[in-house]
Amino acid sequence: MKQDSLLRPALTLFIALSIVTGLAYPVAVTGIAQVLFPEAANGSLVVRDGKTVGSALIGQTFSDPGHFWGRPSATGPMPYNASNSAGSNQAPTAPALADAVKGRIAALRAADPGNTAAVPVDLVTASGSGLDPHISRAAADYQAARVARVRGLEPARVTALVEQHTEGRALGFIGEPRVNVLALNLALDAASPATTR
Repeated sequence: MKQDSLLRPALTLFIALSIVTGLAYPVAVTGIAQVLFPEAANGSLVVRDGKTVGSALIGQTFSDPGHFWGRPSATGPMPYNASNSAGSNQAPTAPALADAVKGRIAALRAADPGNTAAVPVDLVTASGSGLDPHISRAAADYQAARVARVRGLEPARVTALVEQHTEGRALGFIGEPRVNVLALNLALDAASPATTR
């Protein structure tokens, strides 16, 4: 009899908390997010001509020399895998990281042999999340001449697009100015159709 009197409140509390934390709270938070921040709550998807082309929050691979290239991704089994967000966890002295960086520098140099500027670090190293959709302004400027040449555009036109898509520091003082690669490449495609992607 005494065990029943102890078991009933425990089961009641378990069921009540399961309903509150497992059903009511998630439904309430989802509903509030859908009302107050619908775009963000649905993944900040970028839609062009009725087709979803990506997310403003997750990078994607661009390898055509006529596009700006994003930051490398260390997620597996494919780059920018949002279900497996992770960095490479390699130390700066790791031989595998050094080899990967050398290979990325070689690919950048091969795509634009006349560019002798120093390669910005964010073009050859992955971020902690592996999902960054942004590159630094320096990384965009580094690629501008290549993109202009491949597309047959005036360099000033490409530089103006980079300027238009440069986002300032968060709250005016946090972080560095950055460029969303997908947004920039979509604007570039609108200005001059790409060859491949």
